[in-house]
Amino acid sequence: MNFTRWSARFPGTQRRAAARTEHAAAQAKRGEGSVPAARGGRADPGTERSAPAADGRPADPTVCGTGSGSGTTPAVAPVPRTGVTAAVPTPEELSVREVLGRLPALVALVHGPEHRVAYVNDAYTAGFGARTPGAPAHEALPELGELGLLPLLDQVQRSGKPRTAKNRTAPGGTSSYTVTCSPVEFPRSAPGRDPEPDPGHTGILIHLADVTDHAEAVERLRASERRQREAAVTLQRSLLPQELEQPDDLRIAATYQPGGTEAAVGGDWYDVITLGAGRTALVIGDVMGRGVRAAAVMGQLRTAVRAYARLDLPPHEVLQLLDGLAAEIDASQIATCVYAVHDPNEGLLAYASAGHLPILVRDEDGTVRRAADPTGPPLGTGGWLHTSGTIALGPGSTAVLYTDGLVERRGEDIDEGVAALERALSGAQGTPAVICDRLMRALGVDADHDDDVAVMVLQQPARTGADAELFHNAALELLGGIEAAPRARAFAQGVLASWRFPVELCDLGVLAASELVANSLQHGTPPMRLRLRRTDRRLIIEVTDGDDHLPRRRRAEPADETGRGISIVATIASSWGCRRTPGGGKAVWCEFALPEK
Repeated sequence: MNFTRWSARFPGTQRRAAARTEHAAAQAKRGEGSVPAARGGRADPGTERSAPAADGRPADPTVCGTGSGSGTTPAVAPVPRTGVTAAVPTPEELSVREVLGRLPALVALVHGPEHRVAYVNDAYTAGFGARTPGAPAHEALPELGELGLLPLLDQVQRSGKPRTAKNRTAPGGTSSYTVTCSPVEFPRSAPGRDPEPDPGHTGILIHLADVTDHAEAVERLRASERRQREAAVTLQRSLLPQELEQPDDLRIAATYQPGGTEAAVGGDWYDVITLGAGRTALVIGDVMGRGVRAAAVMGQLRTAVRAYARLDLPPHEVLQLLDGLAAEIDASQIATCVYAVHDPNEGLLAYASAGHLPILVRDEDGTVRRAADPTGPPLGTGGWLHTSGTIALGPGSTAVLYTDGLVERRGEDIDEGVAALERALSGAQGTPAVICDRLMRALGVDADHDDDVAVMVLQQPARTGADAELFHNAALELLGGIEAAPRARAFAQGVLASWRFPVELCDLGVLAASELVANSLQHGTPPMRLRLRRTDRRLIIEVTDGDDHLPRRRRAEPADETGRGISIVATIASSWGCRRTPGGGKAVWCEFALPEK
């Protein structure tokens, strides 16, 4: 197998051979003064002697020095021949069989539509064993079928273009190869063969480069990334609430979907916090960034939110505290967040947003509303005074809080995603858990989604019939001076008796109401109000007044005549607390758990 025969048949070789032929023809046309390059890089002595002198006579290379006199030809010193490239052996002198046989890569040559074996090199034989020439590839080269290369050979045969298949695992799973199949052209007629054109004159050169080390390195890297992602997902899920608190007046469900296997886990989070007196805090946020670090920052922010929520501050004050904390945790990472408080007495959702997407509320008639501004910059930016807003959440309403992974898509404006969520919410019916699933499906969130997603759905049920009998409200305006105290006790006694509470619970409720009213009459300012509220699980007693000084529990000395009211309430009630009201003033409340039936 001589290279002269095959050089014109391999892709690109025919063009290089033609270029060499044209170059030789150009050299021959330059004239007699041109000096051809010597083989092997050495000057040819005969060529040096045949070079003519300046006067046209042959130069005598035996004459040395600088002689003078009649009949003497001056000596010609050798002149360096710059710019002349020494010749090297031409590829036509090499054997294709020898070249292919010494390649460390596996090489096979097949011929015709059936891909009959024409040649395999030593490396191929060492890798897969000896092969029978002339047999079809699907019989003689079964490893190509196991590598999935037989369809590739057909594609190359039809198109006449090379194809490459990367990282194909060999039988047994011990080696991996990147395979390149290049079309070649056999002679249409050859000595000893029919002179008529051969319809099967095309063939394919199969080159298998061993990439086992590279494939193993890639697999180790992927395994490391999988372990890191699993650690981040585990950390993320462990920091999210394992079970949501369920307030008396709301039904709540939430879901978290991490990004697909190619996406790193982010810092999406949510929480539900019972504040007391029937009020509930809801929070959802998204820490910018990916991986364990983002999940860790998320965990710190969630813990801080729960701590700040216990102070029962307005939403914008909670975000103001979070803003400073986020900058201290990691100034390079910012987070978006919306913090909302539901008050069943007012039928409102008070909220503040730090760069987060708007809350959506669907009314009972299917109308969807967006929570309007105010929206401040993300947490961690600093220098911004957050403000609170409100949106109505009446009976039969449904509210949705979500992160950007639900509505953000590449190449689309995020407002289009929010609009799509509005359309999906307008037609979503069922429990909060069902609505969560329907919104995720409607927005195309699946296991391969490229971002993590958190969604929280809350409903204010519209209660009728026997269920409505478990929820009652009663309020009394406290007018006048100290004479308001006996009126408050009589009011509480009558309301609690009408709600058919046990005698012991009625007595405790009247005592708590009396102490809270007395404390407000002594330390507060008008307007003052007593409010009693019953749910299916607790009795809530609350007194509001116009003074913003919050009471605190203290130890009264034996000789003190006052200072025991809050201590008495804290002793007999299940829980108690106080907070400042948005319009100024304060509210002091206590709760009694109802006996289970």
